[in-house]
Amino acid sequence: MASDIGSIAREGYIYGFPLVDLYRILWGYFANKGGPAYKCPVNTLFNTADVYTPANTTVQTPNSDTPYSFTLLDLRAEPWVVTLPKIEDRRYYSVQCVDLYTYNTDYLGTRATGNVGGDFLIAGSGWNGTPPASVRNVVKADTDMMLLIYRTQLFGPSDLDAVRAIQAQYKIAPLSAYAGTPAPPAAPPLNWIPPVTAEQERSSLEFFNILAWVLQYSPPFPDEVALRDRLASLGIQPGSTFEISGLPEPTQRALRAGMAAGQEQIDATRAKVTTSSDLFGSRSELGDAYLKRAVAAQYGILGNTAAEAVYLGYSTDPTGQPLTGEQAYALRFAPGQLPPVNAFWSLTMYDLPQQLLVANPIDRYLINSPMIPELAKDAEGGYTLYIQATSPRKEQESNWLPSPQGPYFMVLRCYYPKASVLDGTWKLPPLTKLARSVEASRRPESRPTRR
Repeated sequence: MASDIGSIAREGYIYGFPLVDLYRILWGYFANKGGPAYKCPVNTLFNTADVYTPANTTVQTPNSDTPYSFTLLDLRAEPWVVTLPKIEDRRYYSVQCVDLYTYNTDYLGTRATGNVGGDFLIAGSGWNGTPPASVRNVVKADTDMMLLIYRTQLFGPSDLDAVRAIQAQYKIAPLSAYAGTPAPPAAPPLNWIPPVTAEQERSSLEFFNILAWVLQYSPPFPDEVALRDRLASLGIQPGSTFEISGLPEPTQRALRAGMAAGQEQIDATRAKVTTSSDLFGSRSELGDAYLKRAVAAQYGILGNTAAEAVYLGYSTDPTGQPLTGEQAYALRFAPGQLPPVNAFWSLTMYDLPQQLLVANPIDRYLINSPMIPELAKDAEGGYTLYIQATSPRKEQESNWLPSPQGPYFMVLRCYYPKASVLDGTWKLPPLTKLARSVEASRRPESRPTRR
C-alpha cells in the first residue's frame, strides 16, 4: 500500500508542480494585498514601466528587457475583451495567454497578430457564444482563469515614457460591458488559501492541498481523468481540503518519498536541458508530457513558446564544470553571427540556486541587442563579452556582464527568433576561459559609471 501511495504521490507531484508553483505567483500578484509582489485584484490590469531587478524575487529567471503588464481574468461568469493599440513597426510587444496548467494557450501581439492592435476575446472552455463582429480573434481557455502577461519592448532609459504611453492604451473589459448587454450573475468569490514557499513546494505535504484548490478551476482533459481518479484515491480532490494532520505517519512518509522521487526525475531530466525550444507551449503542442511541463516550471516558469522566444542556457564551462565567479570568461559573437531574431535578443545573468538577477556595482543584469551601439567591436568586427565578477580592463568595461562571486548560469533569450534559431542552424557560441584570474582583473580605480 505504501508503495502505491508513493507512486501516486510521485505522479501527482510531477503533474501538479507547475500548477502549485503558478498558484504561489498568482496569490502573490493578485490575492496577497499589501504583500511585496502584489499587483492588482483579479480582473484588473496592472502596468509597470519598470524592469525586473534583484529586488524582484517572486519569479525565477525573470526577463529584465521588457516592462510588464499583468491581469488574471476570471472567466467563470463571462468572457473578457482585451484591447491592444497600434504601435510602431520597430517595437515588439506581446500578450502571453497562460492557463492554470501553465500551458501557453495563445498569443497576441507582434508575432501572432501584428502591431496593428485590435480587440480580442478571452473565453472560458464552457463559452459557446458568438463574439461581436469587432472582435478580431477568440482565445479559448482550458481553465476557469487565464493569466495574461504583456511584454512591451524598452529601447533604453530614455524610452520609458513611450512605453508608458503604450501601456496606457492596454484595455480589458467584460464582454457584457464591451457589447453593452446585461451582465450575467457574478461567479462565487475565489477563496484563496495561503501558498507554500518555493522551497517548501518540494517537500511540504501542503503541496497536495494547494493542488486540490487549483484543480477545482482546471477541468481535466479526457486523457487525464484516470490520473485525477488516482489522486482522488489519496484524498486529493478538486475543491476539497487535503487533511494532512490526520494522516497516519506511514502515509505521510510515503507521500514525502513520492515527492522526493518526483523531484529526482525532474532533476535528472533538467540536467540534460540546453534549450527551452520544446519545454513551453500549448496543450496541443506538449500533450501529456507532464515531466517536461514540470521541468519547464523549474527551469523558468511562465516561459514563452519557442516561436515567441527561445531560451538558450549557459550552465557549464568548456570543460563541463559549473560556472562560477571564481573564473573569468569571454563570449565572442563573430561578425554576422549575433543571434538572428525578428525582435531582439538578450543575455541575462542569474545566481544559483535562487535563479535570480545578480546585484552588481553597475546595475547591469544583461546585455541585449539595443545595447549594440554601446558595445566595443573587436578588430574583425565581432563582439566579445566579458563574463566575470569584477571589472575587466577599462577598454573592456562596455562589454562587461557582471557575475556573482559564486555559482551562476546565463540565459540567452531570442525574442521572435528566426528560423535558424528554431531549427538549430545557428549555434550558440562557446564560452572561453580567460587566462587571467578574477583576482588579477580587480582594478578599483576602473569602476564604470552606473547605467
